[in-house]
Amino acid sequence: MVTYFIGLMSGTSLDGVDTIICSINSSHDFQLIDAHSYPIPKPLKQALLTLSQERHPNELERYAELDVQMGYLFAECCISLLKKNNLNPEQIHAIGSHGQTLRHYPDNQYPTTLQIGDPNIIAQKTRITTIADFRRRDIAAGGQGAPLVPPFHHALFGTDNQNRVILNIGGIANITFLPTTPGSIIGYDTGPGNGLMDDWCTRYFDCAYDPSGNIASQGHINAALLSSMLNDTYFSQSFPKSTGREYFSYDWIEIQLRKQDALIEKNDVLATLLELSSLSISNEINQLKPSIDEVLVCGGGVRNNHLMQRLQEHMPEITVNSTESFGLHPDWVEASAFAWLANQTLNGLTANLPSVTGAKEEVILGGIWQV
Repeated sequence: MVTYFIGLMSGTSLDGVDTIICSINSSHDFQLIDAHSYPIPKPLKQALLTLSQERHPNELERYAELDVQMGYLFAECCISLLKKNNLNPEQIHAIGSHGQTLRHYPDNQYPTTLQIGDPNIIAQKTRITTIADFRRRDIAAGGQGAPLVPPFHHALFGTDNQNRVILNIGGIANITFLPTTPGSIIGYDTGPGNGLMDDWCTRYFDCAYDPSGNIASQGHINAALLSSMLNDTYFSQSFPKSTGREYFSYDWIEIQLRKQDALIEKNDVLATLLELSSLSISNEINQLKPSIDEVLVCGGGVRNNHLMQRLQEHMPEITVNSTESFGLHPDWVEASAFAWLANQTLNGLTANLPSVTGAKEEVILGGIWQV
């Protein structure tokens, strides 16, 4: 029996709401039907960035307002994709909504993570059962609440003849290690992906991001700044670990710049930020054992040609490809994963991996807003 799901992902890059429709059969085999990325209105995007990275005098009020606004936006994205495919709500078994991350504090005295986009509104407006709030159950079980996508990576991209890494480059970058030999799957956040570069572009180049890495390629890497950035304690922590844009923020860049003896040209800062992303990712992949045969890249970073080139140069013995070479476009991997996770939830199946998140046990993830 084939069942249809919708997956929603609004990631740390805030470059849109990725919305997919897929089929999942009784054997849990996944097939993408259609996908579309819907823009986040500019004022809403700016409000989200501000609240996720800066202290605000009315944080609770702003959080409540944005939670409702994102709930309506997510619902509208689902309804639009249904209309595009001439589908009715009754044909969709459930929506899996990741939500928009505002804060992620898994290592605090009282660990928590916050994703907004009210699932009550999504369920009410779409008339489709909605599964959301996936991360907090893993944190309650002693885990980081992230990454949650590795089980999906294993289902789609696991192989018994290659040691493979799935690399997702969003605002934050994360890896999933899929070894051929018996053992645990590993996954964690390596650090910044596109986020720091996007913040710098927004402030100094009047653009939301650097298309293809062209601006960064015109600058020069500042060795002192790069060394200072790589000395951040996050990079030396052992996994499981996870982070977010509340940590690797524009303020973090400013702190690093204040440590330098001289002013650095804006193009050189961007070039150094790109090198920080490529090195912090490749350093982690190169030290994995057994050694890696192939890296499959997904997320918005796959379109940054300069970043992809630097990654390949730092990993010369490893083949670096897009996930599209294995049948799933890199833009849709994350949204697809949350449709797959929704299916796990409705079937009463656990979906976290303690070897990835550090949880004490496997648990069923997500709450269900039934229609």
